[in-house]
Amino acid sequence: MGETIDAVRLNFNPQAQLGLNLVLALVMFGIALDLKLQDFKAALRTPRALAIGLVSHHLLFPASTFALIQIVRPMPSIALGMLLVSACPAGHISNFFTHRAGGNAALSVSISTLSTLGAIFMTPLNVAFWGSMDTQTAALLRSFSLDPVQMLLDVAMLLGIPLAAGLAVSHRWPALAHRVHRPMRTFSLVVFVAFVLGALAMNWGTFMSWGRYVVVVVLVHNALALAGGYAFARLVRLPERDRRAVSFETGIQNSGLGLVLVFNFFGGLGGMAIVTAWWGIWHIVAGLALSTFWMRRPPPVDAPAAGNPADATR
Repeated sequence: MGETIDAVRLNFNPQAQLGLNLVLALVMFGIALDLKLQDFKAALRTPRALAIGLVSHHLLFPASTFALIQIVRPMPSIALGMLLVSACPAGHISNFFTHRAGGNAALSVSISTLSTLGAIFMTPLNVAFWGSMDTQTAALLRSFSLDPVQMLLDVAMLLGIPLAAGLAVSHRWPALAHRVHRPMRTFSLVVFVAFVLGALAMNWGTFMSWGRYVVVVVLVHNALALAGGYAFARLVRLPERDRRAVSFETGIQNSGLGLVLVFNFFGGLGGMAIVTAWWGIWHIVAGLALSTFWMRRPPPVDAPAAGNPADATR
């Protein structure tokens, strides 16, 4: 069974692949239009909570993903897909979930912004390091001759250039950026979701054959991320609002970047692509469910906040 799914290559032509790259760049540009240099200065005012969030996201989650793989022993391409997802930066919909859950939205914005910048280095590093630690995933990495430096350059282009362009527009023409950032972000996210659904539709037979197994794996993996982020923040005694932010920043990933990397570096390998695409759908369901649960249980009013509550409207 493992050999079958590892041999699967999803139906995704070069034109669609280029389109997905452009859509991801558009998403990141739309996000950057809503960022200002003050956001980075605000992050430095809460260095402890910010550092805990980044450690949870970029270090603990990939490590716990590797541990989960050793326990459940999924098929190699699925395991590598799990590692790739865990190495991606935070998805910016995490800011919405944090605000909805009564968490510290300003901290959430800071973590997701810096995790995106850090992912330029951390995503290739985590994929190469943790992937090489398991004999089966290491064999897949070798079969595709993964070059971490080339992946770093690609991630830098996919994330760094759109973010820099968006920040430049936001700084130079703030009124224009304020006027267009919401429609731009909404449009780009809708287009991205359409791409994911289109990819699933084009490969529906493959998904029906392997989807049930992947659904369970992604559910457990995502639950581990959300619970692990919260538990780590609680262990180091962050206030409740910050714990909720760290939970979402650990468990909501930029699966769009992951999907681009699957096609750019791994030839659309079936297990990796199905895991990444389904994660992009499931983490929205899980985020809505968890934020609904928490919004009915307001955090203590005396909990100290990290940042300006006004940023919660982001």
